Amino acid sequence: MSGKSPFAELLAVMARLRADDGCPWDREQDHRTLKPYLLEEAYEALEAIDAGDDGELCKELGDVLLQVVFHAQIASEEGRFTIADVCRAIVDKLVRRHPHVFADVEVDGSQQVVDNWERIKQAERREQARPASRLEGVPASLPALLRAQRIQSKASRAGFDWDRIDGTLEKVEEEVAELRQAIAEDDAGGRDEEFGDLLFALVNCGRFLELCPEDALRRAVDKFERRFRALETAFAERGEALEETTLEEMDRVWDQVKRGEKE
Repeated sequence: MSGKSPFAELLAVMARLRADDGCPWDREQDHRTLKPYLLEEAYEALEAIDAGDDGELCKELGDVLLQVVFHAQIASEEGRFTIADVCRAIVDKLVRRHPHVFADVEVDGSQQVVDNWERIKQAERREQARPASRLEGVPASLPALLRAQRIQSKASRAGFDWDRIDGTLEKVEEEVAELRQAIAEDDAGGRDEEFGDLLFALVNCGRFLELCPEDALRRAVDKFERRFRALETAFAERGEALEETTLEEMDRVWDQVKRGEKE
């Protein structure tokens, strides 16, 4: 036993990998080359959460933590910041933005916590002479569905929102009609714009239903993949290739697969 905490051991291992006689691959990396891995590890952690697999989630969270430590090590080598600075920054932020826990502010429910959080963020930006838009803080690199949801939520907290879900449903219907029109007019640019508007409207509808559009779409994709694989299996067991059958026959088997799942 080294006597070090597991976190200290992780830092030591990362420093060793980046040393002159460390791992060639690790030494070649920088913030930009590591970007895909940070995103990939976050998604793998989400998969483990969806699967309800604690063992896998524990491992995947370790992989996410590794990415944080990796970036901090690179910055430390260049004298910009250290892992201690990273930890201090988040501790300070959590304490500052939870005055109902660490100070004498009283709140009535989680919504007031969110409202206070946003007000504190706005005050911080004013102190830093940064633009104080209520839409600040939503990374442009987020998946588009998640970014749309975050942007809409921030606009809603400023009062820019429908009163009821009926408004969002009417907007979806309006965007469907505009997409149909763009298709009928063979307007390529219009099709692209109206399709995006329709997705944005659907995200807003999901927000009113308290659904995560990213999760909902992921589940829909998983369901389609599961059913399509079952479709392939059904035809393979009959010695038939999908390419050699009709769409009507595929639809019939597809419906059988759906009924089987429900039963």
